Amino acid sequence: MHVKGDAVLILEDGTTLFGKSAGYTGAAVGEICFNTGMTGYQEIFTDPSYYGQIMVTTNAHIGNYGYSNEEAESNSIKIAGLVCKDLNLHNSRHASTGDLQDYFEQQKIVCIHDVDTRALVRHIRDKGAMNAIISTDLTSIDSLKSKLAQVPSMEGLELSSFVSTKTAYTIGDVNSNYRVAVIDFGVKNNILKCLEKRGVFLKVFPMKTPLDEIKEFNPSGIFLSNGPGDPAIMHDAINQVKSILNDTIPVFGICLGHQLIALAGGLKTYKMHTGHRGINHPIINLATNKCEVTSQNHGFTIDEESLHKNTVIQVTHRNLNDNSIEGIKFKNKSIFSVQYHPESSPGPHDSRYLFDDFISNMQQYLKTNNVKN
Repeated sequence: MHVKGDAVLILEDGTTLFGKSAGYTGAAVGEICFNTGMTGYQEIFTDPSYYGQIMVTTNAHIGNYGYSNEEAESNSIKIAGLVCKDLNLHNSRHASTGDLQDYFEQQKIVCIHDVDTRALVRHIRDKGAMNAIISTDLTSIDSLKSKLAQVPSMEGLELSSFVSTKTAYTIGDVNSNYRVAVIDFGVKNNILKCLEKRGVFLKVFPMKTPLDEIKEFNPSGIFLSNGPGDPAIMHDAINQVKSILNDTIPVFGICLGHQLIALAGGLKTYKMHTGHRGINHPIINLATNKCEVTSQNHGFTIDEESLHKNTVIQVTHRNLNDNSIEGIKFKNKSIFSVQYHPESSPGPHDSRYLFDDFISNMQQYLKTNNVKN
C-alpha cells in the first residue's frame, strides 16, 4: 500500500515533529495522550472515551493484524488522530476486514507515523497532557499553530453528548429477571456484552433521558457508562445521578460513570497530569487485598481531599502506581463504581467479577423488594 507524503505534529507548547502521512489527507486537532497497551489498537481507536483526543501508541508496531468490523467498541473510530512509530499497512490475518490505510481513509482519520514516540511520550509525561494538531499540509506551520491556539482545553469540555446514542435500544432476553437501564455517556460494546452474557436484558438510553422515562422500563439496576470529557462540567448529568442515588435501586458505574457517582455523592474530581491509559495498570482490591491488573483510560479522577470529609462513601480500590482512587462504594446502599475498565477490551480479565457483583446486588434488590418484572 502506498504511503502518502509527509506530515507534521505540533504540540501546544510549540514542540514540532515531522513524520510520514497515512490515512486521510487533512488535519486533526485534540488533546494528545498516550496508551501503553501492546495490543488492542482497534478497540482503543473505537472507544468513545477517546473522543476529541489524538492518540500516541507506545507499542512500536501498529497495524500488524489490520482491523475487523467484529472488534469495534462503537460504530466508528472515535480518536481524532493517530501518532505511532511503525505503521504496518500489510496484514495476513484471516479474520481482518482490511488494513488501517483503508480504515482511516473511510473514516477520515489523519495519521502521522515514523515519529520517535518514545521521546514524545517522555515529553508528555514531563509537560503533561496538552492540545496538538496533526496536518498533512506543511505549507504554513504558523497557520497550523494559530489553528491549534483556538482549540479549547479538555478541562471544562462536555463531550459525551457527541457520542451518546440518539435513540434508546434494547439488547438481550426480554424475559430476564434482570433489567438494566444503561445511561449511555459513550458506552463500549464489550460492557454491554459482558452484561448480556450474564443473562441481563438491557435498555440503553440517551444520556439526557429523564429519570421518569428510565423508570418506566422498570429496571432492577442502573448502569452509568464510560465516556469522554470533563465530568465536573456535566451539571445535568450530576443532578440526574443524584436523583438515582436517592433511590434504593442498585447502581454500577465505570470510568465517567464512576466520576459522576462521586460528584453526585459530594466528592470532587480533577484533571490529571497525563492520566492512566493502558492494559497493565495494577490496582489493589482493599477488601481482598489482592492485586488486579486492569485496563484503564481516563484523564480525570477523584480528588482525595474531598473524600476526607465524606462519611457516606468509602474507597474500595486504589492504584498501586500512584495510590489514586480506583473504586468506591456507598456504605449503606448497593452503589459502587470503578475508575478502570473491567470489561477488559482490550486487557486482562482480572476484574470481570464486578459484573457478577452487580448481578448479586440486583438479585438481593429483587428479593428484598419482592419485585416482579
